[in-house]
Amino acid sequence: MRVTHILLAVAVAAVWGFNFVAIKVGLRDFPPLLFSCLRFALAALPILVLGWAKGPPVPWRFVIGIGVMLGVVKFPLLFLGIDVGMPAGLASLVLQAQAFFTAIFAALMLGDRPGPRQIAGMVVAFAGVGLIALEMPAGDSLLGLALTLAAAAAWGVSNIVMKQARAPDLFSLMVWVSLIPPLPLLAMSLALEGPDRIVHAFATLTVVGVGSLVYIAVGATLFGFAAWGFLMRHYPASLVAPFSLLVPIFGMSSSALLLGETFTAAKMAGGLLVFAGLALSVLKLPGAVRARA
Repeated sequence: MRVTHILLAVAVAAVWGFNFVAIKVGLRDFPPLLFSCLRFALAALPILVLGWAKGPPVPWRFVIGIGVMLGVVKFPLLFLGIDVGMPAGLASLVLQAQAFFTAIFAALMLGDRPGPRQIAGMVVAFAGVGLIALEMPAGDSLLGLALTLAAAAAWGVSNIVMKQARAPDLFSLMVWVSLIPPLPLLAMSLALEGPDRIVHAFATLTVVGVGSLVYIAVGATLFGFAAWGFLMRHYPASLVAPFSLLVPIFGMSSSALLLGETFTAAKMAGGLLVFAGLALSVLKLPGAVRARA
């Protein structure tokens, strides 16, 4: 890979890692379902530039399927998990279990059997999640962990749909996908969080809250997927995917520095097991893989 493209991949990982801090901070101003709704509404604005008449890059059934699993299920579960006490740094790590859920669902739905390394990685990583769970206090934090794992599972399902969609342009796909969640999430927010809480959120909105919303919609979603899609078009997935391992490193370090989150020895050990399991599953032996034209 070119040095500039390596730096771009690292930048995307950093943006996605810091995204968990932005979510934690934004939840001080917004209830989680409303926050999710606004995130996708803002991320869908490039439709005005892309043009509605051109249509999505894949059939609508895939746009709707991905939009439901990512926008109506995954992100609300993640936001709810962080809102009820899941530390942002640990969330950035535990959410990466999506790689294993993807492998499991691929085996069940597509007949793609995971290899020995993937299976070993799953065992090691889920042992790490179990160790983290033992260290989580009963109540909200443990519920937050369960919700984050559920979000990872939903992400795994959406990955299967994305694989079947075979979108030629990841950025365009994510913009169109962002059209699906806002209305269902707004209805859920009105029903579960209530109009009073929504009005209060806007009445007491801070600059930090607005900044968090813009960051997760424009930075993490639009820039992140545009850059990642560019890299995936120019290089094999085997070269690009390992950079995703940097996301929890940036997530945990930024949450420690900016939010003051601390990690016990047991949580650190569990985190290392999860990271080791991910590395075992994702990383491959170095080879002479050239960039695609």
